[in-house]
Amino acid sequence: MRSLFAAVALALTSTTALAAPCGNDSSGFAAWKQAFAQEAAAAGVGAAGLQALANAQYSQSTINADRNQTGVRYELNDFIRIRLGSLDSFAGQMRRQRDQNATFFANLERAYGVPAGILLAIHGMETGFGRTMGNTPVVDSITTVAYDCRRSAFFTPHAIAALVLVDRGGLAANQRGAAHGEMGHTQFLPGNALRYGVDADGNGRVDLYSVADSLASTANFLRQKGWQPGQSFQEGTTNFRVLNEWNAATVYQQAIALSAARLQ
Repeated sequence: MRSLFAAVALALTSTTALAAPCGNDSSGFAAWKQAFAQEAAAAGVGAAGLQALANAQYSQSTINADRNQTGVRYELNDFIRIRLGSLDSFAGQMRRQRDQNATFFANLERAYGVPAGILLAIHGMETGFGRTMGNTPVVDSITTVAYDCRRSAFFTPHAIAALVLVDRGGLAANQRGAAHGEMGHTQFLPGNALRYGVDADGNGRVDLYSVADSLASTANFLRQKGWQPGQSFQEGTTNFRVLNEWNAATVYQQAIALSAARLQ
């Protein structure tokens, strides 16, 4: 997966002459899509992905969310209260999820070294264990932020990756996700889905809307970022620093580690 995403990025750098012009409102989106289709085709996107791009709509709700971001500014106790309710109640939800499929989580830990508590804390904090995965079409949102001038360079490879996932059957053209194109049970960006995605249920495709694929992909992401099997994940450790790769907010990392410890 890593080599494919790197190849996409390389292909994009080799097509600068075709670079689609960014914009700050919806007026140029249709023209951008036409130009971006050339970049996408040069990067290896096939017919299904290009059709999804042609059908993409400018997502004003994505732009509104992007403009209104304030970051995480809560103290840890407030963050836990607002996001989790309490550590004990959240750990109880995690325990029920684990016990429903204990063998699956044990197998993931053997394969990747990441304990169930970490994966379940992420799953619960990101989407409430799959209850809330977003309501914006992924292709709409990711192409909108790729077109938008604020962070076009960052989101363009993710937009290409989303179209590749459509080609591969890992993302439906109208599949919904979060405001910035985050996908599935643990909210992967499309490029990370390509790079770290795992087909855990063995159906021949990586689908982040499958619990098995999503949690295995999350475990693979953390392991590839430097997770040390069998080691502590509390503050000051290598594993705690790996959590920064998942989410840069310190209180988020702390909440993951504290919740996971309650499950042990």
